[in-house]
Amino acid sequence: MSVTDPQPPASGPHSDAAREALHDRIAADSLTTRRDYLRIVATVSGGLAVGGVAVASGILHRHGDSDGAPEPKKIADRILPGDSLAFRYPGGEDRAVAVRLEDGTLAGYSAVCTHLACAVLWRKERGSEGELYCPCHEGVFDARTGEVTAGPPPRGLPKVLLVEEADGSVWAVGTARSGESAREGLCRQLGDDRPDLADRLGCPGLGAGAPAGRTAERSART
Repeated sequence: MSVTDPQPPASGPHSDAAREALHDRIAADSLTTRRDYLRIVATVSGGLAVGGVAVASGILHRHGDSDGAPEPKKIADRILPGDSLAFRYPGGEDRAVAVRLEDGTLAGYSAVCTHLACAVLWRKERGSEGELYCPCHEGVFDARTGEVTAGPPPRGLPKVLLVEEADGSVWAVGTARSGESAREGLCRQLGDDRPDLADRLGCPGLGAGAPAGRTAERSART
């Protein structure tokens, strides 16, 4: 007989006691189930809350957090106007996006939203120049600067610094934290590792001439 079949009514001197025992067991099982459910909900909700606070307060890893200069990486043979490219830089877990605006400007950013770390996507047809968009909470970032233009993100996207070689190939050469310029990001990461390049960039404290610094900054600008 399956558990879904109708059960015959109980009879005999022990029927009342059996019914009470069964009722107590069902009540105990229901209480356990409710407790387990509430515990699971509290655990999941707490995990989401901690994750959100960690991202918002900057505890989790973000692009540009490392002090050393990352290795240059070729990301494309060519990126045409209006196109975008998803890639990983500086590490294998660091999602990034490169976009080429219609006027030829090349820009690279972290593809991790600064709100709750959802993936950032490129929407070419939105706005006058396209936009970077987080679908989780309707966050929008300016494609030219990476700054927040709509939604809840608390700060702009960290930059990935891109350089285009004479053959059209595109290389990622460094990162900049949210709010940093390309030169500031490179100067911080280069530190004492590449004083020659830092000097060419005109990094503060190195006494580099202004003309050389401006030339290098133009070559590294995203």
